[in-house]
Amino acid sequence: MLLEPITLRELEMSNRIWVSPMCQYSATDQGVPTDWHLVHLGSRAVGGAGMVIAEAAGVAPEGRISPADIGIWSDEQAEAFKPITRFIAEQGSVPAIQLAHAGRKASTNRPWLGGKPIGPTDQGWQPVGPSPMAFHEGYPEPHELTTEEVRGVVDAFASAAQRATSAGFQAIEVHAAHGYLLHQFLSPHTNLRTDEYGGSFEARTKLAVDVARAVRESFSANLPVLVRISASEYVEDGWNLENSIALAGLLKDAGIDMIDVSSGGNLPHQQLKPYPGYQVAFAREIRAQAGIPTAAVGLVTDPCQAEAVVASGDADVVLMGRELLRDPYWPLHAAEALGAEIDWPLQYQRAKPSKS
Repeated sequence: MLLEPITLRELEMSNRIWVSPMCQYSATDQGVPTDWHLVHLGSRAVGGAGMVIAEAAGVAPEGRISPADIGIWSDEQAEAFKPITRFIAEQGSVPAIQLAHAGRKASTNRPWLGGKPIGPTDQGWQPVGPSPMAFHEGYPEPHELTTEEVRGVVDAFASAAQRATSAGFQAIEVHAAHGYLLHQFLSPHTNLRTDEYGGSFEARTKLAVDVARAVRESFSANLPVLVRISASEYVEDGWNLENSIALAGLLKDAGIDMIDVSSGGNLPHQQLKPYPGYQVAFAREIRAQAGIPTAAVGLVTDPCQAEAVVASGDADVVLMGRELLRDPYWPLHAAEALGAEIDWPLQYQRAKPSKS
């Protein structure tokens, strides 16, 4: 079943192995993608992935994780994505993009330069957040967004969705996980607001749901919109699976087509002990209880393991990250291991293993 097609709205993906969005920290300082992104994303499409999701794209300059992240707030950025989306589609894969705002975790250096917070003198800026609480020791206190500025975030996501359409993307994922802005609003540990966006569960989820609805309304009605969430914060009295199931129901009502189920990332003192497939159970419960398709992600590395996730109904698709960095052609190899057929690029046909 891993190599079977799946349809969301009117869009068919050729298989259920999808590329998880992974930041490359290789854009220009104006957030414009480069040849690196063409080759990086394009090679995963050549490798047989059913969908290739481009890394977290800032919906505003201050929404990037680092100055080297891509953005989707300008026409120049949208134009630069066109050859990338065109190439991905030409390989039979679906080009998608993750729309994001890093909130209080923004303005950091590239990982290989230490990944620490940077200020305006080093191309950085003041981060923003739901409340004036720094992410961790050494991080700056974010500017607390005003109510009007929060509504501006919704507008920024909607505009980004429109630009994603013009750039040729056929699917969008909204990033509401890993301690970035929308997740910060969801959590009772990082959202201490007293306006319409803070306090109760309904108020804390309002921004994420408003963003999801705005993106859905701004994107083509026949193409899918996904939302990535962190199903648990792994801390006492934090955001948990029960909250995630309830949020998934709200997102489904807002027109969202699939929940990409990850976890953690919002609090530095989280008690997280990863193991192979450690997030699959979250995807299974959200799928069963909220009645919405899910994607499983997190230490899924073996073809039989991935097949079991889909075949058992734990999730509808498997998103893969680091394993596809190690091997861009993992889907082709997985098909061989599972005894399934998958199209190889014509240019690589001479290397396709023959059946004995």
